[in-house]
Amino acid sequence: MLARSTAARLALAAAVAAGLVYAPVTGQASGAQPAAPTVEGPLPGAPPGDPKSPDVKDTYPWMATNADLASAGYVEEEFGISGAADAYSTSGELLGSDVPYKTRVIVRRPAKAARFNGTVVAEWQNVSGGYDLDALWSTEQITRAGYAWVGISAQRVGVNQLKGWSPARYGGLDVTGGGRFNADELSYDIFAQAAKALRDRGRGSALGGLKARNLLAAGGSQSAGRMTVYYDAVLPKTEKVFDGYAFIVGPAPTRRGTEPVFQVVSETDVRTPVRPPDTDGFRRWEVAGAAHSGWNGQQYRAPILTRDLGEAPTYECARPAFSRVPLHHVVATAYDHLVRWIERGVAPPTAPPLQFNADGTKARDERGLALGGIRLSQVEAPIALNTGDNAGETFCVLFGSYEPFDKATLDTLYPSHGKYVTSVVRSDKRNLRAGYLLPADARQNRIEAIHSDVGGR
Repeated sequence: MLARSTAARLALAAAVAAGLVYAPVTGQASGAQPAAPTVEGPLPGAPPGDPKSPDVKDTYPWMATNADLASAGYVEEEFGISGAADAYSTSGELLGSDVPYKTRVIVRRPAKAARFNGTVVAEWQNVSGGYDLDALWSTEQITRAGYAWVGISAQRVGVNQLKGWSPARYGGLDVTGGGRFNADELSYDIFAQAAKALRDRGRGSALGGLKARNLLAAGGSQSAGRMTVYYDAVLPKTEKVFDGYAFIVGPAPTRRGTEPVFQVVSETDVRTPVRPPDTDGFRRWEVAGAAHSGWNGQQYRAPILTRDLGEAPTYECARPAFSRVPLHHVVATAYDHLVRWIERGVAPPTAPPLQFNADGTKARDERGLALGGIRLSQVEAPIALNTGDNAGETFCVLFGSYEPFDKATLDTLYPSHGKYVTSVVRSDKRNLRAGYLLPADARQNRIEAIHSDVGGR
């Protein structure tokens, strides 16, 4: 975990006063190869809520996790990243070279090399809410497998919010070249440079000396869109940095390159029966009943946003919000497939698409559950209507819906508790054989089913 001593807090104050929390920009060579940035850190800090801290926001990273990383053998650290980046339009036109920038990365990694599986998930932080969001962080799945996760702050909206949230900690950040590039033209090269720094095992390494064998670029929603621009328009003109790509609940590139590309989308994101075909280098999975932003992520982030913003946002949606179909289980499986694809050339299995009616609407069964797609046990052995659809204010359209079945419906579906448990296990076995689910998540589903009160006893 971040340093907790008084000395560390004093070091932060001294560093801020001296202007050294984020290193001054040094000259970087321009050209096709993303430059290696200067890395400063780990930045001093104290645990969130430390009563000894005079201004708690200045002593820990924005949205520092509340998960017990130590029990999983993990640490969380924050680093300053500075350098000179090239600016690109969304069509890949070079708009400027060697533009100074300063940003930050947040790292959650195994504390010891023996726990590291060799793969880094480098996430382009999502800024749709007006602040950096670790949209793809999933504590159990990432720590269980031994991945290192790194959140990269590449966009103006997120960085400006950081500066306002804690001027002392983040006041020196800038990803606009002093206001010259306010449409995130620098973001593509900043993302690549920050990732390139993760290969460095030298003194001050952002991975604490861990050797990164594979770098996965990951982005969710709007960040997936940004990564699509990077892959389609910028990457062909620059050096390869990443070994594989995960585009989650968002668009995927149209160009077919040499690195494997995996797209995982929820039911929310599938709006047309027209999709890109799978190829030797591209896979697309669609998950029935899952939402663009579902229950798991909301539950994880709510207490953190309450801590850092004073309150978590609430919404009045047309239907009960937040599908509980665990999309993150499928995303975790996709990461594992990407690693095998990179290291052994073994392509992931294909998956059936969601089904559509002749009139262009999504096909559903008699209970309203979507047909087709990857069907997790929460859909195949349902105890509620989970969909990817909703309506209402602001982000409601992204949350999907969750409406538990009444007792009469549950008793009809599962005359006994054993019938329900068997249905869950049978569904999970199918998904395990198909390669859509990991054994540990299937085991957890079974445990939850056993301890539920579904079905007569």
